Amino acid sequence: MNFLAHLYLSQNNSNILIGNFIADHIRGNNFSHLSKEIQQGIILHREIDTFTDAHKVVRKSKRRLHERYRHYDGVIIDIFFDHYLAKNWSTYSAIPFENYTNAINTFFAKKAPELPEKSQQFIHYMIEYNILFNYQFTDGIEKVLNGLNRRTKGKSQMHLAIEDLKKLDAQFETDFKLFFQDLRVFTQQKLQLLTQSGKLEIQNKET
Repeated sequence: MNFLAHLYLSQNNSNILIGNFIADHIRGNNFSHLSKEIQQGIILHREIDTFTDAHKVVRKSKRRLHERYRHYDGVIIDIFFDHYLAKNWSTYSAIPFENYTNAINTFFAKKAPELPEKSQQFIHYMIEYNILFNYQFTDGIEKVLNGLNRRTKGKSQMHLAIEDLKKLDAQFETDFKLFFQDLRVFTQQKLQLLTQSGKLEIQNKET
């Protein structure tokens, strides 16, 4: 899953939120110096990614894109699913979406100096362009895809994926809703295990 889903699934626990957010910028098991809850957020992020990659609905979604985008299909689906989470936000949260994204931006603007450099760079970009809020709009998704395509120097062709989003919108949205039901249940169970035991036995596993 992409940034918005990981933030949402942290269930407003600020330290787990931080860990979930910075996890992509942490190599291996190099996080023992961080607080217990931030470590839990990193572990949760990795467990969510593993669950997502293995889920049959996600695999079906990726197959629609694989011929055109090859190994970038998963990246694109993550972005598409953040779009549908933003678009259907009121189904999953009582907090108005604009209020939520503003609060996230404010929180990470304050926390940025304490976080890894790559996380700081993304926070600057996220706030400057109001990325999370704009996930609900196809124009916002198109800008993200264009940016990712530039980062791959055009090799990924991800800028073309907006065409797939528009063409197969109903199918992808149905996939998201089916998958997200399962992901929410899975995440709730993992959070309970993490908070009950302090650290899971999976702490030493990188996914």
